[in-house]
Amino acid sequence: MADGLVDDGKSIIPEWIDIQLIEEGNPSRRGYRLEEVRDIVIHYVGNAQTTAQQNHDYYCHEDSDVASHFVVGMEGEVIMCLPLDEWSSASNHRNKDTISIEVCHPDDTGKFTDETYASLVELTSWLMDEFSLDSEHVIRHYDVTGKICPKYYVEHEESWEQFKEEVKKAYTVRKENENNRL
Repeated sequence: MADGLVDDGKSIIPEWIDIQLIEEGNPSRRGYRLEEVRDIVIHYVGNAQTTAQQNHDYYCHEDSDVASHFVVGMEGEVIMCLPLDEWSSASNHRNKDTISIEVCHPDDTGKFTDETYASLVELTSWLMDEFSLDSEHVIRHYDVTGKICPKYYVEHEESWEQFKEEVKKAYTVRKENENNRL
């Protein structure tokens, strides 16, 4: 196994991802298998100043029935909440064919911190590689339902396009590094 990776029994997960899977049988983890992965959906938590751990822990409560695959915190930490072959409960009718990422934010603008942004770019580019997707398959919750989520990227379309360009660059660098190792 390559350095910096962890085998969760289903996928090879980078070490910088903190694997804290929601317990099977919890209402937030239904256990339905993904049909395929067509897109990666970016969300924002909508609850300013909450941490990745607080959002993860909320998903684990018996009275919660929502969860994303990942939560990215304001210090750049990444928590994996669901296996990559299961549905999330975050993207409405697209739960069956998407990977979802919830992102923490410091205030009501929904803009991410620099640390959060950097981790989101890295996570998204890794997922694109993992599922053989390109940046056109990185979408907002807004693109699924029209919900203002992630708020900052709905209200600042140019920033959304810039984010997708940064993800595309990170993906290209990732692929070049893989090819150089071969």
